[in-house]
Amino acid sequence: MITAFTQFGDSASGLGSLGVDGKTFIIQLITFILAILVLRKWAVKPILKVMNERRETIEKGVKLGEQLQKEQAELEAKVEQALAEARQKADTIIAEAQDNGRQIVKEAEGKARDKAAGVVAEAESRIAQDTARARQALKSELVGLVSEATETIVKEKIDAKKDASLIDRALKEKQTA
Repeated sequence: MITAFTQFGDSASGLGSLGVDGKTFIIQLITFILAILVLRKWAVKPILKVMNERRETIEKGVKLGEQLQKEQAELEAKVEQALAEARQKADTIIAEAQDNGRQIVKEAEGKARDKAAGVVAEAESRIAQDTARARQALKSELVGLVSEATETIVKEKIDAKKDASLIDRALKEKQTA
């Protein structure tokens, strides 16, 4: 190993004492600089360009995501507001329908009562008329029966005036008793 170190450096001072040849060092330095320049031109710049494009795309995506979240929140708020308004309108419509229904039922009940009262009044009127006719018919029949009975008892024909006065007197006596 010692022999390897002595072969690289002939001089005892400077870089030679470290085992570095100055000519080789300069060639390697130039090669390194050329490699850096070549890599920078054809590798680093395109890589940096792609990385910058990706960074911009990611930033745009983040901004778009934030914007979409804001829009979504606004839309949700609008939807909630629209739903609240729709519920309120629906409640109002239902309340109005219930009120209208109650009013219609009350009106129908009132009409039914009026109609029932009219039917009852008409029936009472008919009953009163039928009762008066029946009484009149019964009175006429009773007069005829009494007249026949009187004729049979008295054995003579009584004229209509006398017959009517006798019947009226008999009926009055019957009613007071």
